[in-house]
Amino acid sequence: MSRLRIAIQKSGRLSEKSLELLKRSGLEFSRSKDKLFWYGKDFPVDLLLVRNDDIPRMLLDGVCDLGIVGENIAFEVMLERESTDKLQCLKQLGFGQCHLSIAVPESMDISDSKELQGKRIATSYPALTKHLLGKKGITMQISELSGSVEIAPSLGTAEAISDLVSTGTTLRANHLVELEILYQSQAALYRQSKELSAKKQQLMDQLLARIEGVLQALKSKYVMLHAPRSSVNEIADLLPGVEHPSIMPLEGTQDRVAIHAVCSEGVFWEHLEALKAAGASAILVLPVEKMLA
Repeated sequence: MSRLRIAIQKSGRLSEKSLELLKRSGLEFSRSKDKLFWYGKDFPVDLLLVRNDDIPRMLLDGVCDLGIVGENIAFEVMLERESTDKLQCLKQLGFGQCHLSIAVPESMDISDSKELQGKRIATSYPALTKHLLGKKGITMQISELSGSVEIAPSLGTAEAISDLVSTGTTLRANHLVELEILYQSQAALYRQSKELSAKKQQLMDQLLARIEGVLQALKSKYVMLHAPRSSVNEIADLLPGVEHPSIMPLEGTQDRVAIHAVCSEGVFWEHLEALKAAGASAILVLPVEKMLA
C-alpha cells in the first residue's frame, strides 16, 4: 500500500507546533526506538524527524512527499541548489513567524542598507541574503556562519549581520539594531513538484483537507445568542466573518429568535458589546474543534 512520508523538524521552535497540527488532523504514530521514524497507525502517513535544513533537501531528493519547514529555510536551500521551481508551497501554517533582517551595531552611523555596499555581512543564510540584497542592487562580502551570527560585528569579522529575528532580544543584548527587514517567514507545508501516483495524490488531498480544516477551526469561533427578530440583519452584520447564520425560533415567543454562527475571524469583547447594544442576549462564544468544508 502506498504511504505518504512527511518530514518535520526533530527539535526546535517548529517541532512541537508541527506535531500538534498533525495530531489535530487525526494522525497517530508509533514511535521508533531511535525516535527519527514514526509509523502512522490509523492513516498511511509516516513521519521523519530530521534537522530543519534537511527537510527541503529530502523533498528535492524525493525522500519524502511533504515537509513542514520555515519558508526561509526552503528558499535558502532552493537558491543553494538553483532549483527555485522544484518545491511547491501548499499552505502557510500560521506559526513560527519571524523575519530575516539586516542589523548593524548601535554605534554605526548608518540609516540605509545601501550604505553597506561593499562591506562584510555575517549570516547563516548566505544564498538568501545574497539574493535579496542583489534585488536591491547591493553587493556585500558574505561571511557564512553556522551560529552566533550576532557576535560577528563585535569580533570585527563583519560590519553587519543578516539573521532571523522574532523578538529582537538577541539583537538588543548584543547592541545591534535592525536596519531593514529583508524577508518575512513562517512555517509552511511544502511538497516536491514531481507528479505522485494516483493513490498517493488521493492520500495527500485527503490530508490537506484535514489540515485546512484544522487551521480554519483554530481561527474560528462558534457564536450562539438570542435576539429580537427585528434585529436579525443588524446582528448578522456585526458577527465577524459570517456568511449565513442559522436563525431558529425560540419556544414561547414570536418576536425573538436564536442565532447560531461560525465566525471565521476573531471575536473580541468589542464585538460582544456591539451585539448586546443591538439587543442580543445569552451570548456564548465557543471554540471550534474540527471543521471540514
